[in-house]
Amino acid sequence: MISQLLNPLFLVQTLGLLGVLIIIFAESGLFFGFFFPGDSLLFTAGFLASQGYISLGWLVLGGIVAAILGDNVGYWFGSKVGPKIFSREDSWFFHKKHVLRTQDFYHHHGKKTIILARFVPIVRTFAPILAGVGEMNYRTFFIYNLIGGVLWGGGMPLLGFILGATIPGVDHYLLPIVLIIIFISFLPALYHVIIKK
Repeated sequence: MISQLLNPLFLVQTLGLLGVLIIIFAESGLFFGFFFPGDSLLFTAGFLASQGYISLGWLVLGGIVAAILGDNVGYWFGSKVGPKIFSREDSWFFHKKHVLRTQDFYHHHGKKTIILARFVPIVRTFAPILAGVGEMNYRTFFIYNLIGGVLWGGGMPLLGFILGATIPGVDHYLLPIVLIIIFISFLPALYHVIIKK
């Protein structure tokens, strides 16, 4: 049952366009949304749009808006939680130095992080929250969130649509393609964990 709930094809066919957009919103900015399959969901929805199941225009527009709004909610949550975190005493689980590092990181690398995080599962959920915690300038955050939202929220469904419309019988290869997309989206995180430790 859980595997079905994380299956992009099942989710799109069962929940439709509105369900896809709600999941994209949740994955983009709600703390608990990190386990949703955003990349593969948008790609699969784009593929199904090429087969006439849903509207590509509404999917692209809705995907962009849901991604941008989700990130803004995440930023808002982080900015509200941030001051409380700074006033906490160090404990076994929490150390202020990590929050200070987050602040410093977003000061130096926040712009590219907000864009690149879009394409990395799990990271895309927590990046806007940490940007809020790290007190990244909101105007800067919003501009780069907008760029990332357009590239990801519009690009993934367009990729699925183009492949579905141009490659004959691509539906037979949909699962391997989705698995490749998931694997590729995890590569930057694996690179930093394995190579850079």
